[in-house]
Amino acid sequence: MSFLTLLNEDLQKKWTFEHTMPIQDEMIPALLEGKDVVAESPTGTGKTLAYLLPILQTVDGSKKATQALIIAPSQELCMQIVEVTRAWVAGTNITVVPLIGGANPQRQIDKLKKKPTIVVGTPGRLNELVKAKKLKLHELTKIVLDEGDQLLSRDYRVLVKSFIDGASHGRQVAVVSATITEEIELVAARMMNEPVRFKVSLDEMPNQGKVTHSFMKIEERNKTEMLRKLSNVEGLRGLAFVNNLDQLLMKETKLSYRAAPIVVLHSEMKKEERKKALDSFRKGEARVLIATDVAARGLDIEGLTHVIHVDVPHTMEQYLHRSGRTGRAGADGEVLTLLAHHEEHTYRKWTRELPSKPVEKTWTAGKLIEGTTKPTVKRGK
Repeated sequence: MSFLTLLNEDLQKKWTFEHTMPIQDEMIPALLEGKDVVAESPTGTGKTLAYLLPILQTVDGSKKATQALIIAPSQELCMQIVEVTRAWVAGTNITVVPLIGGANPQRQIDKLKKKPTIVVGTPGRLNELVKAKKLKLHELTKIVLDEGDQLLSRDYRVLVKSFIDGASHGRQVAVVSATITEEIELVAARMMNEPVRFKVSLDEMPNQGKVTHSFMKIEERNKTEMLRKLSNVEGLRGLAFVNNLDQLLMKETKLSYRAAPIVVLHSEMKKEERKKALDSFRKGEARVLIATDVAARGLDIEGLTHVIHVDVPHTMEQYLHRSGRTGRAGADGEVLTLLAHHEEHTYRKWTRELPSKPVEKTWTAGKLIEGTTKPTVKRGK
């Protein structure tokens, strides 16, 4: 039986998707039964609606109280969640307010006075408002940690626990993420009430495109120039990942000097700068968006043809997390790694478990082609 029959008439009418997603089939009935949930499913596989629809079904918009809190690590992810929520609450008395860093705190305080039904926020700003006694936690009956692996990491763990502890007795907690390690599972279990565990892999997803994993052997110093070349390939739409902020800033300086159609996203940018960069990429004015893992968290960008690992990631989870952003909605995609000599051992380790062996590519006559090119040797007389 589909979970759709469990939803109220209004939510059923608003459901326009062709099919439900595996994580929704598992999570929605469990959340509607009042259970705590820890759920793992790849990026872009319907996790937001999997926790949002049960919230919308069970909160009371006529009651002047904040009943649900959704926490996310980045401003972009918060705003995406808010946009999705607004579309689903249109025409109802349920209200939603974003509480994110970088926005005017006084305006947020004014909105909180009206007791919105649902609040979506980043940990730092939520903490400021709780400490200032502007956000009351005691009436919360539902808490969601989106990108839970990051929110339960050592950086945020204590803070997140304080939000859960301050909520109403018997509150319901859901943790969702693309990757959940054993450590995160243990931390989550200590804050939750006998959580049920769901895990969906990419293979179980309907309508998945074919994803090719490839690599190009390159000197470390030539990676920035290769990004510039890739950004001039017609039809390419790539999300490129670097491991640290210093490298990203250095690449940004060099690429903007060369007027490459590339934008960057990092944690030190102002809200307006981030929005401008994302808009430029979404409109196709820039072909490549370079980001750190933290800055790209939860970003949902449609139609990516390439994920580019400028640096080989530190963990296997990171490699899969980044790579899962292409090959969605039936479209094919490519995961290209710019591979310096010192990274080869790690890369082989991360790609050992892939269903098919990564293919080597080279840059020839302005194109990425499969195979290696042998240098021509000039013979002496």
